[in-house]
Amino acid sequence: MKWFRTASISLALLVTAGCASTSNDNAQWLYPPMAVPLQASVQQEVQIARLSQLLTRPDLSNDVRAKMLYERGNYYDSVGLRDLARLDYNQSLALNPAQPDLFNLLGVYFTQVGEFDAAYDAFDSTLELAPGNTYAARNRAIALYYGDRIDLALEDIQKHYDQDPSDPFRALWLYIVKHEKSPELARQELEQSYQNRDEQWGWVLVAITLGDVTEEQAFKAILAGTRDNTVLAQRLTEAYFYLGKRYQAEGDFASAISLYKLAISFNVFEYVEHRYSFLELSRIYNQVKAEHLAKAKQAQANNTQ
Repeated sequence: MKWFRTASISLALLVTAGCASTSNDNAQWLYPPMAVPLQASVQQEVQIARLSQLLTRPDLSNDVRAKMLYERGNYYDSVGLRDLARLDYNQSLALNPAQPDLFNLLGVYFTQVGEFDAAYDAFDSTLELAPGNTYAARNRAIALYYGDRIDLALEDIQKHYDQDPSDPFRALWLYIVKHEKSPELARQELEQSYQNRDEQWGWVLVAITLGDVTEEQAFKAILAGTRDNTVLAQRLTEAYFYLGKRYQAEGDFASAISLYKLAISFNVFEYVEHRYSFLELSRIYNQVKAEHLAKAKQAQANNTQ
């Protein structure tokens, strides 16, 4: 989810897909459901070129230059040029530090690359400048989760969830964070939230997480829900990410790795699910590496006895 906007899809599609596929529930996908990977549009390229040309003018005021750098940084970010985006964001902040949305974007960037202290500072700055920024509140909780500060993450995400229990993404991330402390309680609460669901698209992801529908039913509903390739790429990015989280929690790292790679493959650069798939792959690699080293040390210790 881009977490600067929302999307919706009818959950009735799940029921339809489930009924229509009753005789094929045991069938397996030969290939995973896909969309054409998103590419930079002509408009994005033109805007980057136009802003780059305008920024060479020496007569721009600091306020105007800051806005242009912020805007060009957004375009860079939307086409996956995140380091160039970060440079523009930093220059924009140097000219005008009172930009809460920009601090939020930098916080997400720092989270993705594992610079958690910088991410906390960025989100804190957003919330100091704009205490009602709900995106920054959620993103800070996620950064705390990835930084292994689970108690603080749970405190933040619980407050965030309580503000709008009807938001499926708040319910999902509350479950993901709480699962680190109390897996059974986390599942019970997510099931309760799911029972009170509405027609928002995100509840399909909750159904996938809970295993309330089969993967085949879920993906049939996603494919049937839109003919727009951009929307399809966005929804598949989200679906593969949260399905990857489920498999990872179950210890099936091979499936999780494949799913995270699929989430990355659609080039939905603005979605946190795309960004954090890289982080999840690194976490799996580090965990497996640590387990192998521990086993090697134990084997060596046994041999010396």
